Amino acid sequence: MDEHTTPADGARPLDGLRVLELGQLMAGPLAGTYLAYFGAEVIKIEDPAAGDPVRGWRVLDEDGTSLWWRSLGRNKRLITLDLRTEPGRAEVRRLAATCDVVIENFRPGRMEAWGLGPDDLRRDHPDLVYVRVSGFGQDGPDAQRRGFASVCEAVGGLRYVTGHPGEIPVRSNLSLGDSLAAFQAVIGVLLALLRRERDAERRGQVVDVSIVEAVLGVMEAAGSEYDRCGVVREPSGTTITGVVPTDAYPCADGRHIVIGANGDSIFQRLMETAGRADMAADARYATNKQRIDHQVAIDTAIAAWTQTLPCAEVVAALTQAGVPAGPIQSAKDLCEDEHINARGHWERVTVNGNRIVLPALGPKLLDTPGRTDWAGGELGADNATVLG
Repeated sequence: MDEHTTPADGARPLDGLRVLELGQLMAGPLAGTYLAYFGAEVIKIEDPAAGDPVRGWRVLDEDGTSLWWRSLGRNKRLITLDLRTEPGRAEVRRLAATCDVVIENFRPGRMEAWGLGPDDLRRDHPDLVYVRVSGFGQDGPDAQRRGFASVCEAVGGLRYVTGHPGEIPVRSNLSLGDSLAAFQAVIGVLLALLRRERDAERRGQVVDVSIVEAVLGVMEAAGSEYDRCGVVREPSGTTITGVVPTDAYPCADGRHIVIGANGDSIFQRLMETAGRADMAADARYATNKQRIDHQVAIDTAIAAWTQTLPCAEVVAALTQAGVPAGPIQSAKDLCEDEHINARGHWERVTVNGNRIVLPALGPKLLDTPGRTDWAGGELGADNATVLG
């Protein structure tokens, strides 16, 4: 990987914003990570006995700490409080009174039971933006159900359309539902702050984020297609329903390339590049609607060409022809990708003498970019500074 140095100073868009983060695991904390990356002072509260479980998940560094945590906990002030005790809850109230935003992702009702719900914290602090992230939302018949990302991806319909027809639906080896909910939480924070800025009384508000609904938000017209036409969108394997050609094709070196040539003129350029000028000129394949009826023949012809060449040569030829295409890349490929490195995606930080690579967070702001100031630290690292 090429070295990329992020600026050590410079204004960021959320400088001066103070955020209190309560909860653990993914959706709420990831929202806090994005806010911290773009300048907010985020104070994360963890249980003093164990901390956020992500600290011990997946691949660990030399210090026995998860590399995932180093990313998720970056730029945050880390303190420990026992919210099961009144002294711990009293400290939360004190800190919340100094913050612009509170993010929590406990089960609905837990914060109210602790006297830390939005009504409690906003009573004397009406300008507070209070963000709630849960599996199923704060109300409705399923509000009390536990909802981790995998469950919510299933309930929200994403799992149903993922995989091959007739087989058990699969999931990506990522917490997509949590990430989608985190993005909605960040959007909610920014919208609420914008509204507060424009409000004469500078009132905050409650932001209710459901992981299920965040998943539903990326389901395109699946619900409309069923409601209006009775059509249930099914899994489609390596392609997508109603668009031809767009698929993953084998190459001579064992890799696969994804080609998206659903535009009519793009399809013609693809087939000419593949040595099938006859298909490029064939009226039966002139439009996407017509190509749908001949998907097998088209995909077979494309695969017959791609598997004669190494992946890099197929990409080069299609790029030259103006056809969207790219290899399916592993983590190794991503870390070595020339374009991704040139864009400054990988940021280097040092933790206890060891260099760690963390992914940059988008979007890329040209005048006030976000940055990683430090990786996620040790449990209670900022107790003295924040609570002192």
